[in-house]
Amino acid sequence: MEAALYDPDGGFFARTGGAGRAGSDFVTSVEIGSLFGALIARAVDRWWDELGRPDPYLVIDAGAGRGQLARDVLRASPQCAPALRYVLVERSAALRAAQAEHLPLEPAELVLGPAVPPEPDEEPVAVPGSGPVVTALGELPAGPAVGVVIANELADNLPFRIVERTAEGWVEIRVAGTPSTSSSFAEITLPAEDGLAALASRLVEGHDIPGGARLPVPTALFEWLRSAAGLLRRGVIVLVDYGAPVAELAARGQDGWLRTYRAQDRGGSPLAVPGSQDITADVPLEALRRAAAGAGLSVLAETTQADWLRSLGVDELVEAARAAWHGREANDLAALTARSRVHEADALLDPAGLGAHRVVILGKRI
Repeated sequence: MEAALYDPDGGFFARTGGAGRAGSDFVTSVEIGSLFGALIARAVDRWWDELGRPDPYLVIDAGAGRGQLARDVLRASPQCAPALRYVLVERSAALRAAQAEHLPLEPAELVLGPAVPPEPDEEPVAVPGSGPVVTALGELPAGPAVGVVIANELADNLPFRIVERTAEGWVEIRVAGTPSTSSSFAEITLPAEDGLAALASRLVEGHDIPGGARLPVPTALFEWLRSAAGLLRRGVIVLVDYGAPVAELAARGQDGWLRTYRAQDRGGSPLAVPGSQDITADVPLEALRRAAAGAGLSVLAETTQADWLRSLGVDELVEAARAAWHGREANDLAALTARSRVHEADALLDPAGLGAHRVVILGKRI
């Protein structure tokens, strides 16, 4: 999965695959329209207040893709803008290049400060109140900082391992080369290493998981959360993604939680034509909570996207848009914009779609 998605030459994201509309492979809440970003801007302001209005205030957009969320957040003119240091983190060099086409990116040291602290008589690079300033990196920056890390549909793309329960214990499903002309790769089964087996057992504690059931073990998520927590002195980490309890995932079966996407549709087998399609899996909620605890983070909230966006005032924005829509000519630009916002909200709140995404907000000394 690491190679299929992130290889710098042939990986899916290196080929600029990913989220977007025409010519892209799948749509997230960000691509629905600007409403999601406007609501994220409200959340960013709320956390800024809760953190004591720090300046500088670091907001890290993890898995930023082409930078659409950043554009929408900045367009919403958040109150924290003078203190805002916005960092897009994207592994794909091709997608980072696309960010530069639409965002005024600054050198990282202007946003984050120099790698070497200035001498006492030197003027600091990052001047308080000079924001917003934006930069892009290929990986999470070093800390410590006060701020927010936002990961919208990132956790499902972090490489995971697959285990299967048997009468003798856990086995791991791995990938092997095959001489077959129909496919280059096939599944093989090996006894799970002690550490992986122990982790799988902890994840299913209290659940009756039958033999033959398979589960994703998001090992890269554990590593990512430790890194994200390590860069924050104080702040929050918010993950928006599709996830479910391990019992539900086991009942669904692998075909129910492991998916691929290509050209705005479901793709084929995850082992077919590596690099040509997205590979993604539901996040086991027990694993996310355990990863958070291991990184020294507390769970501040766990809810659905629909309920979270309502807490940020989406209904108020929709009603204002609805009034603007019905109070103008049908072909008026403002009316068309207002009507679009109403339809965006329907998609973002859909209980059978994006509205069912899990939102987990984690805190560190907030």
